[in-house]
Amino acid sequence: MPDIRAPAQERFRRLSKEGAWVFLGQASAVLGSLAGVRLLTEMLDPAAYGELALGLTVASLVNQAVLGPLSNGITRFYAPAQERGDLGSYLSAVRALLLAAAAVIAIMILLAGAGLMIAGRMQWIAIASAAFLFAGLGGCNAILSGIQNAARQRAIVALHQGIEPWARFLLAAALLLWLGATSTVAMAGFAVAVTLVLGSQYVFFRKVIHGNGAAADRSSWRQQIWKYSWPIAIFGIFTWMQLASDRWALELFATTQEVGLYAALLNLGYYPMSIATGMGVQFLVPIFYQRAGDASDHSRNAGVASLSWRLTGIALGLTGAVFLAALLFHAPIFRIFVAAEYASVSHLLPWMLLSSGVFAAGQIIALNLMSQMKTQMMIAPKLITALLGVALNFAFAYWYGIAGIVIAGMLFSVSYLVWMAALARHEETHFLSRQSGKET
Repeated sequence: MPDIRAPAQERFRRLSKEGAWVFLGQASAVLGSLAGVRLLTEMLDPAAYGELALGLTVASLVNQAVLGPLSNGITRFYAPAQERGDLGSYLSAVRALLLAAAAVIAIMILLAGAGLMIAGRMQWIAIASAAFLFAGLGGCNAILSGIQNAARQRAIVALHQGIEPWARFLLAAALLLWLGATSTVAMAGFAVAVTLVLGSQYVFFRKVIHGNGAAADRSSWRQQIWKYSWPIAIFGIFTWMQLASDRWALELFATTQEVGLYAALLNLGYYPMSIATGMGVQFLVPIFYQRAGDASDHSRNAGVASLSWRLTGIALGLTGAVFLAALLFHAPIFRIFVAAEYASVSHLLPWMLLSSGVFAAGQIIALNLMSQMKTQMMIAPKLITALLGVALNFAFAYWYGIAGIVIAGMLFSVSYLVWMAALARHEETHFLSRQSGKET
């Protein structure tokens, strides 16, 4: 008699192995980010660190409005392409979309350079150019990682995700020692590091991802990916405005030194928390997408939704625990990971962690909607909460400085989580009512 437990045990072993790789990659990324904060805050004064933070807002524009949305669409359609045995056409469409994205980024570089020249900010052209290069190459790296993650090539993804932060900060530090401690040199180090990681990622990608088929239906996949991605690109522009407005609001109403202090708080509180909570999301993305398939089966969608709610609850519980720990130990945490001249903002660390965790929980719910191909209905909440976040950042920066920015971020995260949860619940209720009507 066959052992019916064998498939379940094999599945558990496979998922455990994949989960271990995701954990190792993300843990290495978190440690690299924390070590990098310490390293760069020791080598750059708050003003130069603030300039670097402002330069990185350029990189986030490329990620949020161009390559990030494209990465979501490309990753989402890997599973359907694999199910249909049409990876050749799919990969051909990916190449065409990446070429179009490269053209868009080139236009953005030219426009940014012209704008800075007209504004008389010639000193910003070098760091802006390096930021665009860093963002473009990093976005391509994220797309390759997304496809490999969808293909369940966890070890390769973990390897590069774990190495990238260490390479970025160590190469930046080396260039700072060689060429001088400026924000432009640090950004150039970031660009060099991501170039090396991208080269390694591409070599592994060619070895493990093989397109089959004659690539005759490239236009179909291109259209599907674009239809899925363009709403993300639209609200990505507004998301970028919200993400960048905190630093630019401080630059407008305070000083670049204040931006540097806030950037240290952001890098120590918001980003590591985002990476940590994103660990579970990365593990589940291919599982969500494979379970949902092409999102035409309502029972498969319901299973994805149930899993999403459970993960959201876990993320909020972990966020609460981290928040309480930071309330008790924020001062020693800053002494370990940040240079002494940045310690004046350590008391805001718990609230930055809380804001990041609440937003991450909202992103998990958004993943549920994306798995069901419902990106267009996310446009309104994404746009409105992002504009609310921009308004809050400028208002609270004017009134309360860095503390005000942290408060504004908390209010934005809560509003985003509540709206995403309401939208997901509405869709579930709507589906149940339709099913009830059919049965009647």
